[in-house]
Amino acid sequence: MTTMEKPAHATVDTSLVIVDDDLPFLQRLGRAMESRGFQVRTAQSVSEGLALIKEKPPAFAVVDMRLDDGNGLDVIESLHELRADSRVVVLTGYGNIATAVTAVKLGAVDYLAKPADADDVYNALLAPPDAKAAPPENPMSADRVRWEHIQRVYELCNRNVSETARRLNMHRRTLQRILAKRAPR
Repeated sequence: MTTMEKPAHATVDTSLVIVDDDLPFLQRLGRAMESRGFQVRTAQSVSEGLALIKEKPPAFAVVDMRLDDGNGLDVIESLHELRADSRVVVLTGYGNIATAVTAVKLGAVDYLAKPADADDVYNALLAPPDAKAAPPENPMSADRVRWEHIQRVYELCNRNVSETARRLNMHRRTLQRILAKRAPR
């Protein structure tokens, strides 16, 4: 498919809301989705995203899981209360099975790890409901998945090393060494 073709749903509604607090990524993805035929509106926070969907519930949405002022799950939940047929893709830098399950239960059609490119987002938005998602071209390594999980628990424990170590059943010094290192690729 060329980038100038309209989505399959073009005759119905191509409205798309993108909610992400990473402004350069938000702008790039917005332009890429416009070039693929979507009518894009963007927001950088949960509150802005909620205002956009209440103003006019979109047919499609791309929502970052973790935003500066809250959780993207709130946006997904509100959107599906207003428009049950909307197709939502969740983006996150913090892969987590529990949040992926919650996002899908709230109505998300796919869950993509950042950095996801525009083609992945486009394909996820327009995938047939019964289609299986294609495996990622560059999946995270097992070391990266472990590091992401540790970072997520650390954030959920309000950056308390002792509490995080206790919850992960890990020695505190071991955790401190892991946190001091760069993220694996």
